[in-house]
Amino acid sequence: MLKSAKINLHLLRLKNRYFSQQQFLIFLSVLIGFTSGLVAVILKNLSYFIQQLLKGKYLATYHNSYYFIFPLLGLALVYIITNYVYKRQVGQGIVVTLYAISRKKGILERFQNYASFITAPLTVGFGGSVGLEAPTVVTGASLGSRLSRYFKMNQAARTLLIGCAAAAAMSSIFKAPIAGIIFAIEIFSLDLTLVSMIPLLTASVSAILTSYFFFGNDIILNTVLEDEFNISDVGFYIFLGLFSAFVSLYFSKLYFGIFKLFKKINSKWVRMLVGGVILGILIFIAPALYGEGYDVINALLQQEYKLALGNNFFNTYLNQQLYVILFLVIVFIFKSIATSVTIAAGGVGGIFAPVLFMGSAMGNAFALMVNTLGFKQISVTNFTLVGMAGLMAGIMHAPLTAIFLIAEITSGYGLFIPLMITAGISFFITSQFQPHSVYTIELAQRGDLLTHNKDQSVLTLMDIRQEIETNFIPLNINYNLGEIVNKGVINSSRNIFPVVDKNNIFKGVVLLDDIRTIMFDQKLYEEVQLIDIMQQAPEIIDLKNCTMKDIMQKFQNRNAWNLPVVEDGTYKGFVSKSKLLTAYRQKLIELSV
Repeated sequence: MLKSAKINLHLLRLKNRYFSQQQFLIFLSVLIGFTSGLVAVILKNLSYFIQQLLKGKYLATYHNSYYFIFPLLGLALVYIITNYVYKRQVGQGIVVTLYAISRKKGILERFQNYASFITAPLTVGFGGSVGLEAPTVVTGASLGSRLSRYFKMNQAARTLLIGCAAAAAMSSIFKAPIAGIIFAIEIFSLDLTLVSMIPLLTASVSAILTSYFFFGNDIILNTVLEDEFNISDVGFYIFLGLFSAFVSLYFSKLYFGIFKLFKKINSKWVRMLVGGVILGILIFIAPALYGEGYDVINALLQQEYKLALGNNFFNTYLNQQLYVILFLVIVFIFKSIATSVTIAAGGVGGIFAPVLFMGSAMGNAFALMVNTLGFKQISVTNFTLVGMAGLMAGIMHAPLTAIFLIAEITSGYGLFIPLMITAGISFFITSQFQPHSVYTIELAQRGDLLTHNKDQSVLTLMDIRQEIETNFIPLNINYNLGEIVNKGVINSSRNIFPVVDKNNIFKGVVLLDDIRTIMFDQKLYEEVQLIDIMQQAPEIIDLKNCTMKDIMQKFQNRNAWNLPVVEDGTYKGFVSKSKLLTAYRQKLIELSV
C-alpha cells in the first residue's frame, strides 16, 4: 500500500509539472477513447460469439421454434450473476451515468467497470431485444470516472471525461465521430466550448481508429444513398415526422407501462421468468426480434424482406406487399414490447438499437404504404433511414444526433433536408407532450436531472443535506416560558427555535421577538405556555419531496431567511438563504473546467 501511494504521488507530481489541466484532459480523452472503443469491440464480439453458438453449426439441428428457450435462459443467467455474483443490480447504462453526474459528482461505482462485460452479451446473445450502446457507454464512463479520481481532477473535468466516453462509444460502434460528439452533448448536457470540444474530438477519433483496427471497413449499418432527395417528397417527410412523434409517445407510454406492471411483481425471479416466457413467445412468432436487430435493419435498407422478416410461418406471404406492410407493423409493435420486457425483467442493455430497429420498420412500412396506395413512388431506402432519425429524435430527444448519425452512416449529406424536417417535427411535437426523454423522465421527476440550463444544473448538483444547520436548540411543545428561557434562550445564539414533541416531530417555531417583551417577567414563567406563543413556519422543507429548485422557490415566495427541514415529519435542522447562495456560487465555480 505504501509503495502504491508513493507511485501515485510521483505520477501526480509529473502531471502537475509537465502538463497543464487542458493538456492532461486531452491525454486522458485519448486514453478513454481507445478504452471505450475496445469495450465496444469486446461486447460486440462476445454477443456475436454467443449468437453464433446458439444459431450456428453447434445447434444447426434445432428448429427456430426452439428459440423461445434462449431468451429465458439468457435472462436466468443474468439473474444469477447479478444476484449471486455481483449481489447488486447493474442498472440501465445511460440512466446510471446521468444519475452519477447529477448526484454523485461524476463518481461511478467500481463494479461498473466490469458489470456489463458478461451480463450485456448474455442478454443480447441469448435473444434479448436490447442494444449494447448503453452498456458500452457506462463501462467507458466508469473507467473515465476512475481515471479522473486517480489524477485528482475536479468535478467538471470528470463530467467531461464521462462525456468523452459516451462520444467514443457511439463513434466506435457506428463509425460516426461527429454523431458521437453530438450524442454526448445532447444526452449528457455538456457545454459546447473550445475547452470541451477538443477532448470530445480526440476521444471520438481515437475510438473510431480502434474500431477500424479491429473491424476494418465493416460498418454496422451499411448503406449508400442511391436515390436523391426530391423536393416533391417534402409533404411525405412532414407526415412521417408527425407519425414519428405519435409513435414516440406510444413507445414511451408502453415502455413505462410495462415497467410499472413488472414492478408489481415483488419477486425478481418471477419477473425474470415471466419476462423470459413473454420474450420467448414473441421471438417464436417473429425471429427478427432476436438480439439487437442490425441485420434486420440492413436487410430492410436493401428491401430484402425474406431475409429481414423470414424464418417464420408466414414466409409464403412475403411476396405480397400488403402482407409485408402488415408484418412490418407487427414486428414494430412486438419489438416495442420485447425491448420493454427484456429490460423490465432484469436484462442488461439499452434502447438505442431497438429505436433504430423500430424506426427502420416504421419508415419502410410508411414508404411501402405510400407506393401501394399510388400517391407517388417514393424511395423506400430513404424513408427507412429518415424514419430511424424520426424515432431517435422523438424517443431519445436527440434530434441532432439522429440527423448526423444517419448522414454519417450514409457517407454523405444527401438526406440532410428531409432528416431535419422529420427529426425536427418529431422532436418538437413529442417535447410538447413529454418534456423529457425515456432516458431522463424518471430522473427529472425526482429532480436529479442535469440540463443545458446552467442555473438548473447548478441547483441539481447541490446537496441540500450538506447545507442543513443543526445549531438550533429544539423546544418541547410542553415547555412553559421559564423552560423556554432557561433551556433555550440562554443556551442559544440564534433568534429562532424549532418546536417539537417527544418524538421529535416538528410542530412549529418560536421567534425571539415573540417573547422579548415578556422573557424577563418571572411571574409569567409558569403561566405562559409555549403552545400559546408558537407559530407555524412560513414554509417547511421536506427532504423527500422537495428539490433544490422547490427550496429556492420557497425562500423567494415567503421572503424568508431560515426555513425548517424535516424528513418523515421529524425535525432535522434549518437551512438559511445566505448559506444556499454561498453554496450556489461555489458549485458554479466547480462546474467550470
